[in-house]
Amino acid sequence: MAFSHHNTAPNPHQTDTASDVSGIGGHPRGLTTLFFTELWERFSYYGMRAILILYMVAPLTEGGLALDVKTATAIYGTYTMWVYLLALPGGFVADRWLGARRAVIAGGGIIALGHFLIALVAASTQILWFYAGLACITLGTGLLKPSISAMVGELYPDGDERRDAGFSLFFMGINVGAACAPIVCGFLAQHPLFKELLLVWGLNPLHSWHWGFGAAAVGMMIGLWQFLASQDRFQAVGERKHAPMQKQSLSLPALSREEWQRVGVIGILFVFTVLFGIVSEQAGSSMNLFADRLTRTTIGSWEFPSSWFQSVIPIYVIILAPLLSRLWISLGERQPSSPTKFALSLLFVGLAFSVMVAASLAARHGEVSPFWLLGAFFLQEIGAVLLNPTGLSVVTKLAPVRLVGMMMGVWFLASAVASRIAGYLAGFFDERNTEFLVQYFGVLSAVMMLAALILALLTPHIRRMMGGVK
Repeated sequence: MAFSHHNTAPNPHQTDTASDVSGIGGHPRGLTTLFFTELWERFSYYGMRAILILYMVAPLTEGGLALDVKTATAIYGTYTMWVYLLALPGGFVADRWLGARRAVIAGGGIIALGHFLIALVAASTQILWFYAGLACITLGTGLLKPSISAMVGELYPDGDERRDAGFSLFFMGINVGAACAPIVCGFLAQHPLFKELLLVWGLNPLHSWHWGFGAAAVGMMIGLWQFLASQDRFQAVGERKHAPMQKQSLSLPALSREEWQRVGVIGILFVFTVLFGIVSEQAGSSMNLFADRLTRTTIGSWEFPSSWFQSVIPIYVIILAPLLSRLWISLGERQPSSPTKFALSLLFVGLAFSVMVAASLAARHGEVSPFWLLGAFFLQEIGAVLLNPTGLSVVTKLAPVRLVGMMMGVWFLASAVASRIAGYLAGFFDERNTEFLVQYFGVLSAVMMLAALILALLTPHIRRMMGGVK
């Protein structure tokens, strides 16, 4: 959580875990609990996300909401925006009042409630419950997301070279949950075999969406249970760092010049993270629709739900994250700087969308091979593994210790802005106009390539501002 070995004020919350190597891969054992908490929280989020837009555009005769693409993607983009936007006030509340640990508990409970509400609307005509469920998930995630990431940072003492590797493992845990979720929730929501089973049970197969959303709720409850059962692993980690603010004073403590420079680095990387997010968030919207409407969902004689493509993304991360984690540990002080990792991530996402250009050209002749999407997702997730854990780690290193929760919220604000823009752009998706899709994916690819070049040129200056932090 502290930002460099030059820091003169040690973080008291780190001393309890400084020599702890009893967890996963020689990391503090608290990382194991946080790994599984985030795994199940992401199971709930990505399980619901995999079927959300498909549910909204599905006709009434298939149990969906029968919304047009522009409306559905607008709702999707607004929802994903608020998921991340509320991380800023959520991190502030955790820093000032609840503490990260209590914020995780409260957030997990609210998230589970939201998923249960959405599960109810899938079996009814009360769309108000649908919007209420989305609102609960955004509120709960706003509390949980920045707090659990801040707790990971607190596990490591100043200068501990395990930190980036620890965040890479944490990121892998996210993706284990995200990989399983679309398979489970997608099967329950879409697969003909489960719909036939509902008929055997005497239940309405149009309510299969209900079961998919319900599985997401159960996942969050499992994550919350195991977090509560392992509190002894954290000692002082996740406690409130301040006494509550007095009513007459809402100003933040003054920052030193060095602290302002490091906050400035977070701001610069924030901009490039927004650009990355605008493109990568297409996975759940335009690329999800491309999978559903323009891609063959068969390999040989085996047929699978289109939502299962969403599992491919985290499966790639599960493969790539430990490889990069081991690489960073083996390189030690010689590993690339955080800005360099960011620039490489933008480059790979740009390459991924050049593959989508080729896939759109192939779609002129009908449904395309699933291997186009598999290739695009692979390149995209190399970029994600480079950027996401590095971003979480660099915020905990650069942010002033007294503001780390709020700065983590600011970091997730990048995803909020990106998600809203991504949802707006995805509203132009039209499977009947492949020429437009070629241009659409081509522009996104070019923007990423240009951003990678600009960040590479800025990297020497950014590293000076970081004051020795890599």
